[in-house]
Amino acid sequence: MTTPLVLVGAGGFARETARAAAAAGGFELLGHLDDDPALHGTEADGLPVLGGSDLVHDLPAARVVVCVGNPRDYASRARLVRRLALPEERYATVVHPTAALSATSAVGPGSVLLAHCALTAAVRVGAHVAVMPGTVLTHDDVVEDFATLAAGVRLGGGVRLARGAYLGTGALVREGTTVGAWSMAGMGATVLTDVPPGEVWVGSPARRLRAAPAPALAEAELDARTAHAQGGPVT
Repeated sequence: MTTPLVLVGAGGFARETARAAAAAGGFELLGHLDDDPALHGTEADGLPVLGGSDLVHDLPAARVVVCVGNPRDYASRARLVRRLALPEERYATVVHPTAALSATSAVGPGSVLLAHCALTAAVRVGAHVAVMPGTVLTHDDVVEDFATLAAGVRLGGGVRLARGAYLGTGALVREGTTVGAWSMAGMGATVLTDVPPGEVWVGSPARRLRAAPAPALAEAELDARTAHAQGGPVT
């Protein structure tokens, strides 16, 4: 028995997720949903673009993965998930069959592990996380909701990627280090010390370049207001 699946987004990440879901088996790929009207009625790698993202509400039997985001606006996945307001059980988790996911590791709803990823021991990956091909997460790493790990990222043991953090292609993070919420480590960065929230770091060793892009800072501000209203800490 297969599970109907729709992918929100029709760009590169969505197409990669479609191929991973097809390789994993167990899914009936219904197609893509995208808010660009010019794409409606077209195909993305052989799958139809059925309409806008709000069509998820007309497909109650389908599971969903939100596959949007890029380095210029890596907060878009969080905004779209919030707007769709689906219950957690509507979201699928897609793991490519070549990914090595240990029995002591866990991956949350709406997250995607692409080909040849490795999660070695007691790794925790939250909801709506994008893990691109060839990424290695070692023992006791924690990756919080909406984080993005581009291809070839390597995390030492005990690393924490806070909510919405973005690691560019080939970034390396030293063991025991934290990358703060909605921060970015650029392509090829070597992160040796903690990165505060809401910053962009680049280089080897990585250093602060500037503040994070405006959409990411807006998410950080929303998180802070939500935490304050709930009486919890802001990380």
